[in-house]
Amino acid sequence: MSTGTDKLVVVITKGIESELSSVALTIANGGLSSGLNVSLFLTSTGIDLVRRGGQTVTHVPPLEPLAEMIENFLDRGGVIWACPPCVKSRGYDAGDLLDGVTITGAAAMHEEIKAGAATLSF
Repeated sequence: MSTGTDKLVVVITKGIESELSSVALTIANGGLSSGLNVSLFLTSTGIDLVRRGGQTVTHVPPLEPLAEMIENFLDRGGVIWACPPCVKSRGYDAGDLLDGVTITGAAAMHEEIKAGAATLSF
């Protein structure tokens, strides 16, 4: 078992329909503030968080609006991966997603885990 890591992967399966997406993004941004290299892997309805306009639907006070949390996360060097089958099953393509989001399979996440990343799932 690793004694420490500076990497965190957050798997988000909940989207604009759940307050858990706000919690996940709050924790992810907190990880960046703590000096971690943070990556998000979005699956299932989590994809809607990065669909253009989708992140403007939900706001869970007193947390920041999702749109602000996602913009802040990307601006500070966070990485967002979107599951290809999940994107496709919703009829989306790269043009439907926010700039900075990469459509890529779980292998990218697995590489971070193999390199010692801690993981959280929402």
